[in-house]
Parts: sequence; structure tokens; C-alpha cells
Amino acid sequence: MIKPRVGRMFLATCVFSFFILILYFQNNSRSATEQILGRTSLPEKSRRSPLQTLYDSDQLDQSAVASVLQGRRELLEQACHSHTRKRRLLTPEDLRHLIVDDKHNLLYCYVPKVACTNWKRVLMVLTGDGRYREPLAIPANEAHVPGRLRSLSEYTKTEINLPFHKRYGTKIIRRHRVNPQPDALEKGNDVTFEEFVYYLVDPRTQKEEPFNEHWERVHSLCHPCLIHYDVVGKYETLEQDSQYLLKLAGADQEVQFPTFSKSTRTTGDMAAKFFDNISPFYQKKLFNLFRMDFLLFNYSTPTYLKLR
Repeated sequence: MIKPRVGRMFLATCVFSFFILILYFQNNSRSATEQILGRTSLPEKSRRSPLQTLYDSDQLDQSAVASVLQGRRELLEQACHSHTRKRRLLTPEDLRHLIVDDKHNLLYCYVPKVACTNWKRVLMVLTGDGRYREPLAIPANEAHVPGRLRSLSEYTKTEINLPFHKRYGTKIIRRHRVNPQPDALEKGNDVTFEEFVYYLVDPRTQKEEPFNEHWERVHSLCHPCLIHYDVVGKYETLEQDSQYLLKLAGADQEVQFPTFSKSTRTTGDMAAKFFDNISPFYQKKLFNLFRMDFLLFNYSTPTYLKLR
């Protein structure tokens, strides 16, 4: 029986960390970059953001969606307070996943494989000065081209990315496969889910280089205990969250978030099959690696995991 390949596994890892879509509305009219990095500008008259009004304690007429979003934010703040102690200054590298829309006073922290292509398309429409009008008319690869959208990070050099199979697959096979074939060592394109788990929990992995963004923990991508986010959206409620947020930002007449009738979300049954060949010891190590995301974003432990 052929084991599942890691390429198909990437979606299954959403069980641990890839449901989260985080957005942050600025609290005044300073640019987003100035707020996060602490830069100063000429004094400007502050104004209330849509979310300041939304979260006023005297607001009585809250919609069901607003109540859910407020609950998520409050839970996140409580979890940060309970499970984090040390605070640090953010570096530009920490901010590379935050995309800026100054016109609508919006920052978006993207998490790969959580509708980030469509959110980038939407932001290209909102920030494109009329160059783009329909999100789905923008090719998917164009949405990920560096420089298409403004990020809070400042790059001083170009990062050259090797193809996934060459960059990661060959390393995983060389380190975690017994008697690998020469073809596998050269191409790296048949990594199994089991081998990928071994790679993730191997202490050498993070010592050598940071996790790739596709399997990095959400709290490490978006730093929700260091940056005060107003709204935490989730993949499970992607459509209603997106529509509501665009309305809050005053952009719902400019663009509509793309919707699809077919779901590409990994199901619990699909994920459970991936873990059939993973020992309870490694299941627990993997869960502990992503445990903070579970705590911060209110996810229960999947029933198919064997953690005892």
C-alpha cells in the first residue's frame, strides 16, 4: 500500500493551524506602518474606526456575526494573558505576513492555505486605484507576486526559493527514510506524511532554519499576543466573516469576496487516515508543537488523535 504523499498532506495540516484568518483595523488615521513600527508623523485628528463603534459597550444592537467575532477576540486576549509571559519588540521580519490597505485602514495577516489567494485578490482590487475590478479575474499566481501588495516588512534582499521538493523533500528523505532510493534523494517528490511528521518534530529542523510559512504556527506568523487584532476570522465561517468585515471597512460596495460552491476543506475523516500510521508518541509531539494555536483560537483536540 502506497502511503500518502506530503503534497496532499499540506491541506491536512490545517487540522493544527491553518484555519485562522486574522484582520486588524487601525484605531486612528495614522498609517498602519507607523502604528506597528512606532514611527511618528505630523499630528492628525484621530477618528473612530468601524470596529471602535462595533465594540462600544453601549452598543445594544449587535448582530450574531458581530457577537461571534467579539467573542473570538476576547478569548484570544484571555488566552494570550494566560499562556504568554514574555513580550518582545517585533522586527520587520515578524511583519512580513501583514498586508496594508491604508485607504480602508485595514491590515490583513495572511495564513497560507486559508483563502489567502482570494483575500490578496480582494486587497488588490481595494488598493489598485481602478486597475483591478473583479477579484477572480486576477490570476492566482499574480496575487502572490512580491510587490503587488504593500507589506509591513521591509526587504533588503531578494529571497530565492527553491522548489518545495528540492528544498524540503530531499532533506526529509535523506534524514528520515531508511535506505532511500537514489531517485528519491534526487527529486524529493515522494515524501510520506509519516516522514513529514518526523521532520516537523525533529529538534534539528527549527535549529537549522525557521519553519516554512505553510506549516508555521499561526501565532508565529501573526503574533496575536503582541499585535492587538480587532477581528479573528476563521475558515469555517469564511464567507460570512469576509462579507461582514468588508462591510465594516466600508468596502462592500467596491468588491465582493469570491465564493465557491465546492469545498476544498480537509475533513476529519480525511485527516484521521493520515494519522493511522503515526504512533501515539509522535502524535503527541506534533500536537504539542501546535498546541498554542489550539489554545489561542479555541480549537478542541481532534478525537482521532491518540495522545495518551
